[in-house]
Amino acid sequence: QVQLVESGGGLVQAGGSLRLSCAGSGRTFSNYAVGWFRQAPGKEREFVAAETWSGGNRAYIDSVKGRFTISRDNAKNTVDLQMNSLKPEDTAVYYCAADVRRGGSGWLVSSWGQGIQVTVSS
Repeated sequence: QVQLVESGGGLVQAGGSLRLSCAGSGRTFSNYAVGWFRQAPGKEREFVAAETWSGGNRAYIDSVKGRFTISRDNAKNTVDLQMNSLKPEDTAVYYCAADVRRGGSGWLVSSWGQGIQVTVSS
């Protein structure tokens, strides 16, 4: 298990960019696949992006492909989410996640951050 803290959220106009960062502590997550999820008001938490422990494979939800980029720095024990061309529908609380795995019914996650607000104005 690793403790995760997100930073970098805030308010941005549509078409703008934000970069979220997640810092791990307690234990490294260098051997974990890491990812980002989000939860918009009135909606269920959904998968956004993930990256394998080696950084060689990435996955994204269709709605963010070409706009968002996940990256990790195992030496710094961080994972970032660069968000470009933001849309109002991207507004949500974003959660960093460690040890992200595919499960038969969806996604399995061992550690969650507390969440950080991203608001995109039209």
